[in-house]
Order: sequence, then C-alpha cells, then structure tokens
Amino acid sequence: MRVAIAYTVLTLTCLLGAAGCADRGNSIASAAPATHPTPDPSPAPPAPAPSNAFTVSGPLIVEHQLDVLAQREGVVATLLADTGKRVRAGDLLAQLDARQLEADLEAARAKTRSTEADLKNWEAEARVLQADFDRAQKMWDAQLITREQWEHVKFKAEADQWDVKRVQQLLVNCRETEHSLELELEKAQIRTPFSGIVARRYVREGQQVAKGDRLFWVTAEAPLRMRFTLPEKFLGTLTRGQQLPLTIPDFPGEDHMAKVIELSPVVDPTSGTFDGLVEVIGPTGSLRPGMSATLRLEPRP
Repeated sequence: MRVAIAYTVLTLTCLLGAAGCADRGNSIASAAPATHPTPDPSPAPPAPAPSNAFTVSGPLIVEHQLDVLAQREGVVATLLADTGKRVRAGDLLAQLDARQLEADLEAARAKTRSTEADLKNWEAEARVLQADFDRAQKMWDAQLITREQWEHVKFKAEADQWDVKRVQQLLVNCRETEHSLELELEKAQIRTPFSGIVARRYVREGQQVAKGDRLFWVTAEAPLRMRFTLPEKFLGTLTRGQQLPLTIPDFPGEDHMAKVIELSPVVDPTSGTFDGLVEVIGPTGSLRPGMSATLRLEPRP
C-alpha cells in the first residue's frame, strides 16, 4: 500500500513539472520576437562634407574721407554747414574773420596800381631819352657835337632803361604780394575738397582756431570698399573683376556682391598674407561707411 501511494505521488509530481515547463517555454517563445526590432528600410543620410569656405571681416571704407583742417589761425565768424549736410566740391563750410586780410589786400592792390603808373612814367621818360640819343647820334655823325656830349646823352638813355627794368620788377613783386594775400584770404574760407556728407563738426562760431586744428569731418558715401588680408594659400585664387558675396552681420536679410579691384602681387613674409580690395556693386541698401562687413571666399580645389 505504501509503495502504491508513493508511486502515485511521484507520477503527479512529474506531470505537474512537465506542465510548468511547457507554460514557461511558451512564455519565452512568445516574448522572444519583441527583443528583435524590425530594421528601417530607409538609408541613413550621409554626413555633411566639411566646407573649405573662408570668411574675412573688415570695415567698409570710401576713397574720399578726411578731416578738414584750418590752414591759418583765426576766429570762426560764420558756420554754413552742420553734421548731416550733403555738400559738393568747393562748397563753403565756414568763414574765418578775414577783415585784416581784406585791408592788407586792398593796400597791396593800391601799391600795385601805383607801381604800374610809375612804370608807365619811366617808360615815357625812356622814350624821351631815346629820342634825345637818336638826335645826338645824328649830330655826332655830322660832327656837330663833341664826343663827351654824345656819351652823356647815350649813358643817360641807358640808365633810364635800367630804371624801367627796376620798376618792372617792383611791379612783379607787388603783384605777387597781392596774389599771396589773395591765397591767405582763400584760406580763411573753409571749403570741402570733394562731394559727400559732413559727418562731424568740431568747431562753433566765435571759436579761436590755430593752423592745423580739425574743423569738419567730411566723407563720401560711395563707392563703398573693403580692404582685407588673406593667407598665402589664396594667392592665385582671386582675380581682378571677380565677384564675391558680402554680408553685414547687423543686417542678415541683405545680400550684396563685391568686385575685386585690387590684389597685392606679393606676400608679406612676416605674416604669410597678402592684401586685397573689393568694391560693392549694385544697390547699397543699408550699407554705410564704417559698417563691419563679411566677405566669403571659396578656395579652388
């Protein structure tokens, strides 16, 4: 009886163990497909190729831009231009007090007129003495006067000719003095040397200025240019007339083109670089002299 009971228990244990193993195997089999993801049929995008583009930055410049300096000392009597005014070459910007110069110029002109009259008087005197000499020459040829009388008339006529030459040189000196004062009077008139815009005014009316003091800053508005420096590996890459894209960091929505107008033919041995110059072509938009610009270059492969 005991043997039969033990055999029955052992049989039930084996059956239960077999059923548990089957259930666990089914669970593992059903979970196994979830551990292997389905491969994506679309190919992965290629990695972007490295760019060899090179950018340089610098300020926009113009050919004509300078400080207008005082060419003589004086007091600013009148201001005729202020910051922001557009001017043309030769326009009057300011006037220095020139009353003393005007008086000196009038005195010089009066002296010139006096010397001119004096010269005419000497020339007339010279013609009278020349006539006397011609008459004395005929009388000497006819042996009507002595040699001493003939020489007296001759030397007097020659001396008068030298007086005429002296007065002629005095007249030249008077005219040059007059011209010098006219130039000084022109220096009292502050004029712009080229067309552009008054970017800054340094003086005010009634101010005493000395020779060399800054009075105005005048700048042209076009053409806009940019000077840059490139490594020597770009030598031969750029050519005159080549167009390059130019952008302004503060105005990213504007795209401009610049033309190469100057390239240095040599490389600086200390830095291994060479210089170039470009000029903006087409509408300038918001571009102004002094803005910082960026130039993009693509080296040849």
